[in-house]
Amino acid sequence: MTLDEQVALLMQGTEYGDDTLKASMTRELRERLEAGRPLRVYCGYDPTSTDLHLGHTITMRKLRQFQDLGHDVTFLIGSYTALVGDPSDKNKARPILTHEQVAANALTYAEQAFRVLDRSRTRVRYNGEWLSKLTLVDLIRLGQNFTVQQFLVRENFAKRLEKGEPIYIHETFYALMQGYDAVAQETDVQVGGTDQLFNIIVAGRKLQEAMGQRPLVGVITGILPGTDGTQRMSKSQGNVIPINTTAEDMYGKVMSLPDFAMPQYMRLVTRWTPAQIAEYEQGMAAGRRNPRDVKMMLAREIVAIYYGEDQAAPAEESFKAVFQKHALPEEMDVVQVSGEPLIADFLAEKGLVKSKSEARRLIEQKGVKVDGQAVEDVGARLSFTGEAVVQVGKRKFVKVKAG
Repeated sequence: MTLDEQVALLMQGTEYGDDTLKASMTRELRERLEAGRPLRVYCGYDPTSTDLHLGHTITMRKLRQFQDLGHDVTFLIGSYTALVGDPSDKNKARPILTHEQVAANALTYAEQAFRVLDRSRTRVRYNGEWLSKLTLVDLIRLGQNFTVQQFLVRENFAKRLEKGEPIYIHETFYALMQGYDAVAQETDVQVGGTDQLFNIIVAGRKLQEAMGQRPLVGVITGILPGTDGTQRMSKSQGNVIPINTTAEDMYGKVMSLPDFAMPQYMRLVTRWTPAQIAEYEQGMAAGRRNPRDVKMMLAREIVAIYYGEDQAAPAEESFKAVFQKHALPEEMDVVQVSGEPLIADFLAEKGLVKSKSEARRLIEQKGVKVDGQAVEDVGARLSFTGEAVVQVGKRKFVKVKAG
């Protein structure tokens, strides 16, 4: 890859909430890459539970990109930060875990991570190595680099303060501890989600500078939405795609995504390059590519990452058999379709609905499907290759053929 291509790949899917900050981090990353030496890159993971889902792997995918470009990657298990609990994305204090709980959860983390990372090129460390050696005086000296106001303006703390909800002193320790992780490892690049922006950009960089080190480059990745396409992927939301599942289940869950969520998944969880993703997006926008076909490519890619190429094709065939052909009547009217008419117009013209307004209403209610996939957009066109099945409501079916 050229330097420009490397920078584009490593910054793909990043979000900073500020264009100036993103430009600054992009420039600093380029400067480090220009030096021509392997960069020290890490991401920390607090073992607060045992099972990972696809949302947890976003930063792992970024670490893998650095690995593939020859950089030095550390998978850091937060054996000590997990004892405090990260308040970054929470509107209340996290429960404090015991050493035993952390140790038990950590056993499964690295093994699941190696479905993404190259085991032979991954260093696994625990931040208890250095955090356990800090004294009270050390913690005070770290704290001298920050003000209380810096913590209180953080969105989650500000909201709790406004509501009169408690903010515990130990919660402010977390950013200091994570910042010290960067110092202890003499980090060049730290990867983390947008919920880690303060911990990485403020705490990590500030402590490194205070300790005489060059401030790290923060590569801040976007947050993956769940299968609903809107809420953050979370077990509590019931919208997760687990890592420890089956190839068939993973494929089916990816296929359940709304079309508008595909770009985020392409950028955050695939091995596709920026150029490939741009081609798929432009193809869909121009009508050259059917969104359903692109989604099937996306599902195959994700399954291949976690279960291997040999499991992706059978998972796709299983999906087709179970979902696309499920509950179809043995006999259906066959309609020849020329071009790509608006689906709402097609339904009205063929008498499948009483009017175009009823067609649009059904589409908005996700009551119209093409080959088992709900139509999301009232302006969608009937695009397919060869033949397809259009379902209106629960009982009306028609087979359409190109011609």
